[in-house]
Amino acid sequence: MNQSPAWSDYHARFHKTIRQRQLLNKDSHLLIAVSGGQDSLCLLKLLIDLRKKWHWTLAVAHCDHRWSTDHGISDRVQHIAQQWQLPFYLKIADGVTETEAAAREWRYQALIDIATEIGCDQILTGHTQSDRAETMLYNLMRGAGADGLQALCWQRALTPTIKIIRPLLEFSRQDTHDFCQLWNLPVWEDVANQNLKYARNRIRRELIPYMKTHFNPQVETSLAQTSEILRADVEYLEELAKRYYEQTISLENSAINRKSLKNIPISLQRRVLRLFMQSFLPVMTNFEQIEALVLLIHAPNRSRTSTLPCGVTAEANGEWINLLFDSHTASQE
Repeated sequence: MNQSPAWSDYHARFHKTIRQRQLLNKDSHLLIAVSGGQDSLCLLKLLIDLRKKWHWTLAVAHCDHRWSTDHGISDRVQHIAQQWQLPFYLKIADGVTETEAAAREWRYQALIDIATEIGCDQILTGHTQSDRAETMLYNLMRGAGADGLQALCWQRALTPTIKIIRPLLEFSRQDTHDFCQLWNLPVWEDVANQNLKYARNRIRRELIPYMKTHFNPQVETSLAQTSEILRADVEYLEELAKRYYEQTISLENSAINRKSLKNIPISLQRRVLRLFMQSFLPVMTNFEQIEALVLLIHAPNRSRTSTLPCGVTAEANGEWINLLFDSHTASQE
């Protein structure tokens, strides 16, 4: 495993990305999530080679899901960290996480816990352009809107004090593979990635190759670029929606002014009403429930919708849309 610092086109691209996008600052303490696969090893090697230039302090974190296919990975990652003389932190799941979603949720919480323990406010992951394209397709097929299609952004807050950063979003999975081959990095081949019962694996191994062959050889780049465009659009719309929300909400009356909503575009109406529901309900509302509220903006007085979660009803009351809570919901407030 080549440990000598060297400068390649990959290093130049990485350095340019973090500088232009202002992803990382000098003298930062960075926690790198390392699974043992090619993407995270590529990220770790690049950070090690650039740390003197940026004066970074690096640490390695690994999350063990206790899957049968994970046996031996944590020891491998710990050995890599020791070879590069980096602190190593391990979290092991209390029980076997059965689903992708549950594993992802546990993994992020485990990384937050490690970052909190060592006083680090930046967690770095090896998500790539390929992951971004696959996530966009996955969310599209689940019926996600623009928010879901722009998933895997460059950085976002995990807690008020800790953020996740993804510096490899301009690298494809082929790039990270070639980089690891070039530097002879000890990549762990996760057999779980071959299991086609997982939707993301089918997208990666069947759908994307088919689209490359029959539609667009650069489909991953195109999808990632679309996701990046949507990210900027979503940020702008969310900022506008927050302004309208603050102007139209009546928290003490559990109401929002529908007269003020009538003259704004429907994309903003939906976002404002989603913020409205998030202020009062412990669960997320779906598309159909938000659409039911949208209809109340122009509905006759005293019109109601009973499709909201937690037994909540919304009613058009003069210039307002009021939320009406049943006794069980009210007792939880």
